[in-house]
Amino acid sequence: MKSLTINRLCKEAQSFSIAESKHKEKSLYGVTDGKAIGTYLEHKFKKHLQLNYSFEVGSSASGIDFPTLNVDMKVTSIKQPQSSCPYKSAQQKIFGLGYSLIVFVYEKTDNPSTETGTLRITDTIFIDKLSTGDFQTSKGILQILENDGNIDDLVAFMIDRNLPADEIEMLRIAEAIIKNPPHQGYLIISNALQWRLQYSRIIELAGQLPGIKAIYQDR
Repeated sequence: MKSLTINRLCKEAQSFSIAESKHKEKSLYGVTDGKAIGTYLEHKFKKHLQLNYSFEVGSSASGIDFPTLNVDMKVTSIKQPQSSCPYKSAQQKIFGLGYSLIVFVYEKTDNPSTETGTLRITDTIFIDKLSTGDFQTSKGILQILENDGNIDDLVAFMIDRNLPADEIEMLRIAEAIIKNPPHQGYLIISNALQWRLQYSRIIELAGQLPGIKAIYQDR
């Protein structure tokens, strides 16, 4: 069996999105729970990949779906394109999540005559790990650096942005920023016990930026 690569993952995600958009599924009829729909699509996509590729399947311990590729899979409705992900540290909001994302955005319809549900995939997007930071936070930090800002300016900005960290950690983060400035992120990451990721900007910009690849679009 061939090894799974990011290029192959994206190619298979495209063909999977086309096929799934036409598929009528009995078990999805009447289902409105986003988590159940996400689990269905994640399992089905992994089974699709396992027909032709060998790869390590993620576990709750690894925290992401494709640990060897350092890629996590997300499934979200076009009505409210968002999902949650584990919180590791406040730095994720600035430097990115630490892994790439493949995001399937769907619109669900039910057919009463056949008692089936269909997930029309509207967008499938690959987001490089360097682009997974919070848009406004990373943009503000890059502007501070452009204006010759120092550690104190960065800490003040993080306090203003309610970054979930104490001042000692903010100081450490500020020092890391000076040594290694972040890339511009494009997610919206809301503070919570888990990060809440919102994808509206990603959907708008897919295919227009090198870090955000439009794998499939049908809108």
